[in-house]
Amino acid sequence: MLCRAETRHTVERLRQEPKKRLLTVESVARLTPSMLRLTFTSPQLADFVSHAPDDHVKLFLPDPNRPGETVLRDYTPRAFDAAGRRLTLDFALHDAGPATAWALKARPGDTLTIGGPRGSVVVADDFDYYLLIGDESALPAIGRRVESLRPGVAVASVVVVNGPEDVQTFAAAAHWTPLWVFRRGAHADDATLLRRALSGWAKPEGDGFVWIAAEAAVARRLRDYMIEDRGHPKNWIKAAGYWVRGKAGAHEKFEA
Repeated sequence: MLCRAETRHTVERLRQEPKKRLLTVESVARLTPSMLRLTFTSPQLADFVSHAPDDHVKLFLPDPNRPGETVLRDYTPRAFDAAGRRLTLDFALHDAGPATAWALKARPGDTLTIGGPRGSVVVADDFDYYLLIGDESALPAIGRRVESLRPGVAVASVVVVNGPEDVQTFAAAAHWTPLWVFRRGAHADDATLLRRALSGWAKPEGDGFVWIAAEAAVARRLRDYMIEDRGHPKNWIKAAGYWVRGKAGAHEKFEA
């Protein structure tokens, strides 16, 4: 358990035994110039469970520098259809790493081994509002959370992307207010654009949960801003560095 305010607003850790599964690519679709969607099927998904929108599975990928070896990368399950045993993963095409390289070449019938999720951080759907902040790497988790929240609850997203061509839409029952920030050539590890956008965000009444994921230094700066400048409770914020500039496959978590 991360935190608890009386009996409401729980943020709970759940663990499960990780399991390897062999998946087959069913379809490949280009969502935007910066996002590629792969849908996988497998009978081994019969007992797959993903409790939280920002869960991660491990992808076992060919190592481009060591033939015959594998590298691991973390990816968010964008959607899971238990009845159809179908898993959807979105790949942000912001680098030339092994996951991006594999996804760009993937075709229906190709196979991929995944592991996990090992654990989940489940945020209660009883907050008065939600604020989701990130870059392209955060969009799969943001989209899944927006689509999973209860009808009518206020959820705002502040996301930086390259330009209008990278804007996405989500099927939300919640009252979703998106703010898209266009990078237009700025560096992906520069927090200035998101920080400026957040300075104009009007905090709603009541209790809110803030979720942040971006380049590690950016996520840390934005977390500090929300806590120190905007007075948001530490226990009701989760921030993670989904990637680290100059470090392949690295990520960071910032605890309350």
